[in-house]
Amino acid sequence: MASTPSNPPTPQDHPASGENFAALLEESLGEGGGFEGQVVKGTVVRIDGDMVVVDVGLKSEGRVPVKEFGNNAEASSIGAGDTVDVFVERYEDKEGNVILSREKARREEAWTQLEQAFKNTERVTGTIFGRVKGGFIVDLSGAVAFLPGSQVDIRPVRDVTPLMNTPQPFQILKMDRSRNNIVVSRRAVLEETRAEARAELIASLKEGQVLEGIVKNITDYGAFIDLGGVDGLLHVTDISWRRINHPTEALQIGQTVKVQVIRFNPETQRISLGMKQLEADPWEGVELKYPAGTKFTGRVTNITDYGAFVELEPGVEGLVHVSEMSWTKKNVHPGKIVSTSQEVEVMVLDVDPVKRRISLGLKQTLANPWEQFLEQHPVGSEVEGEVKNITEFGLFIGFPGDIDGMAHLSDLSWTTPGEEALAEYNRGDIVRAKVLDVDVDKERISLGIKQLAEDPFEASAAKLRKGQVVTCVVTEVTEGGIEVDVGGGVSGFIRKAELSRDRFEQRPDRFAPGEKVDAKVMQMDRGSRKIALSIKAREMEEEKRAVAEYGSSDSGASLGEILGAAIKEKREATQRAEREAEDAKTAEQAASGESGTDVGKDQGNEGR
Repeated sequence: MASTPSNPPTPQDHPASGENFAALLEESLGEGGGFEGQVVKGTVVRIDGDMVVVDVGLKSEGRVPVKEFGNNAEASSIGAGDTVDVFVERYEDKEGNVILSREKARREEAWTQLEQAFKNTERVTGTIFGRVKGGFIVDLSGAVAFLPGSQVDIRPVRDVTPLMNTPQPFQILKMDRSRNNIVVSRRAVLEETRAEARAELIASLKEGQVLEGIVKNITDYGAFIDLGGVDGLLHVTDISWRRINHPTEALQIGQTVKVQVIRFNPETQRISLGMKQLEADPWEGVELKYPAGTKFTGRVTNITDYGAFVELEPGVEGLVHVSEMSWTKKNVHPGKIVSTSQEVEVMVLDVDPVKRRISLGLKQTLANPWEQFLEQHPVGSEVEGEVKNITEFGLFIGFPGDIDGMAHLSDLSWTTPGEEALAEYNRGDIVRAKVLDVDVDKERISLGIKQLAEDPFEASAAKLRKGQVVTCVVTEVTEGGIEVDVGGGVSGFIRKAELSRDRFEQRPDRFAPGEKVDAKVMQMDRGSRKIALSIKAREMEEEKRAVAEYGSSDSGASLGEILGAAIKEKREATQRAEREAEDAKTAEQAASGESGTDVGKDQGNEGR
């Protein structure tokens, strides 16, 4: 900084008598020329409009614009007699007016002080007052410095308006007086302050401590909180007791929050923070608040493949498993039953406060359709429904309430085989059936269609008894025996060993479909709906009866003679019965003929 001359020239040193004005001016300019470019002290003479008149000890007074004295408050405090530092720029004209600058004087003084601060690595105070390409302009007590955008703060600042026109510390990064170039940094000051605060915070940090911080950054798994020199992680699960899918639902960058230190590792200096820990745990006493069997209204917060989460209160959620969502929709994604944010009524099924789990049911708030069906249609009643599906094992018949009942193929017809009976039905057919069984727990309804009619087997079997000889018709010949029709829709079977008394006659191929045979009823199986018959047993019974009737051990007659006599008697009886039947038939025809003749005669008489 230029020094003020110790003995400035005065008018008394240069008498003007006898000399021309030009010589005096030249002399004055010559001696005063050394002041140009220097900072000198002057005295305020007066304020003339927007100019301040200052006497710096030269032949003439200098003038300084009022605005160079700073803001309005500083300029208004300037008055006559005040001593100020000014910079002598030049002599303006031939009249010797001196051009002074208060601003340049301040700048020169500031440069001297800034150079000293830069040399000692000291902070300087400045004010951001303008924006330029790549950064900002800072006033350092009269000197102008450049603040790069990257040096404004530790992290990017979107809006610097709050920093404008506010005195704050800066660090000089570099300066060149010859080029009038100064580069400063606010970030360096903040980092240094941050390091000091960090060391102090780390030294006093302990678990359970409650601190105030600023949200610095947000990720999918949480948020980083600036605690003033050190960052801590606030995990998404520790933000709130209620479910938060993403931290942005509760936080935003720049927000001031209160957090608690959950864990602190002095070696790695990792800090885990929590916000929900500052609030009461809503799970305390949850068993009393939500007893099993009670109904509550909640909001669906999340839907997964295995169910939906329902919030009963902030921080308390329960799971409605997919199996507890609907009585009838078993293989449907939960998203097709409920939607996110939907208000639903649920029933508490189970509460586990240790695992912090609550099992909820959605279908339990609605009437059980199987219970309703059983109340309206007890076992034995008749129902009507639509054939919804046909499978290899039966018909599925639909009823109101979106429930189905099944008629097994064995319950479709008494006489027609199941596969054949199944082919008689089509989807969409309206059919009637009888309720055979309703299992509410297993959610099953058993139906029968054939049960609507009387069982022909029972009707026919009621007329038969074990040991009775019946006449059957052969329906099928197999290797193991013959199938026969006993009559009335009742089937029977004669095993190969029961086809004859004689071993060489026990051949199924001796018989043909449609042939009539007499057999003895041996057993009636209602499960298989078949009767076991025996020709062999009939023959043995006839033989035994013949022996008892036509011969004895004392008669001396052979078995052949006895059987021959028995057969002859039976043949004669049969022939006798046939003749009697033929005579009866002839008599009936004769009677019918006579009646016809009389009628003819009557009709003839009427004609006449």
